[in-house]
Amino acid sequence: MITISTSQDLKQFCERLSDKPFITIDTEFMREKTYFPKLCLIQIGAPDKNAVAIDPLAKDIDLTPVFDLLQNKKLLKVFHAGRQDLEIFYHLNGAVPTPFFDTQIAAMVCGFGDSVGYEKIVREVTGQQVDKSSQFTDWSLRPLSDKQLKYALGDVTHLVDVYHHLAAELEKKNRTSWLLQEEEILSSPATYENDPDEVWQKVKIRSPSSKALVILKALASWREQQARKKNIPKNWVMKDETLAAIAQAAPSNKDKLKKIRNVSSDMANGKTGERLLSLIKQALDTPKENWPEPPERKKQLSSSASATLDILKMLLKIQSAENGVAAKLIANSDDLERIARGETENLLALKGWRYEVFGKDALDLKSGKIAIGLKKGHITKINIKDGEKV
Repeated sequence: MITISTSQDLKQFCERLSDKPFITIDTEFMREKTYFPKLCLIQIGAPDKNAVAIDPLAKDIDLTPVFDLLQNKKLLKVFHAGRQDLEIFYHLNGAVPTPFFDTQIAAMVCGFGDSVGYEKIVREVTGQQVDKSSQFTDWSLRPLSDKQLKYALGDVTHLVDVYHHLAAELEKKNRTSWLLQEEEILSSPATYENDPDEVWQKVKIRSPSSKALVILKALASWREQQARKKNIPKNWVMKDETLAAIAQAAPSNKDKLKKIRNVSSDMANGKTGERLLSLIKQALDTPKENWPEPPERKKQLSSSASATLDILKMLLKIQSAENGVAAKLIANSDDLERIARGETENLLALKGWRYEVFGKDALDLKSGKIAIGLKKGHITKINIKDGEKV
């Protein structure tokens, strides 16, 4: 097992990989006490399964060769469930690694099930068992044990076989373009940026009014900026429920502020209290036409739409099984409900490969061109012609 902890060794290693067709990558990081992930280890494997563990915590190590490797357009980077890895490299280097191949998404496209785990796919592809006993260790502590390194490097050596298998399956089924469509979101820098002016939409608030939402927007933006500045988790600045309670109450002075649950007297009377009251006032002083609109309450499905939804769920199971694609990847419950309601605009389930696999049949089902029935004891699609079964 090889661990790289010097800039010179890292540069030489990355130079040797620069002309390979692909590399496999994984990271170990900690995020419990920080806003941004703390990168503790980078594992990189070559097609011949020779792999190294790079120590980003080593004194004076320069990770530029790794960043250059990740931006090498001729070199494919293979990850499994790589969203968090991509996010880490984006924030460290200001760019999303490109091009890349995510084996979890590829596995879903190839019919391995919804959000298939690494251990399962390695077992199914290679027949080997992945040792996960070191998964939840503290990767920031040094020195790392041989057991930890073996676990970490195993994640990129097994990935070579997984990649070869899935790439061949995608080619065989003519679905490589499907994978590229799915990876578009992960390729976008916007995926890894939390706009402070938009984060309020992720905070749950009961029966929100425009007044409460404009305050929540200001408070959530302040919290996001504080968390980034101090590099601490957002909930360490203030919990979601406290933000929502303050937004609902809209306190105008310190006495009213400290009556809110989880707001201490010290907080209300201190600089944080002053800042919160200032933010509330600023929010309420903005023109009302700029206040956020409360989301419309979702109307209860009619009896006919509810029945349609049940049939669409059966159709999704049929199409998922027939095409060997994870049902979750084709359409989610919100997609199905919108189709049942007749809302088809800007619906992902009705675009691209999803339309061919499921969307077209879903619309045909609603228009009466096909039906769902039993054939030899199995649920199946039945074509309908002029009101007659064909």
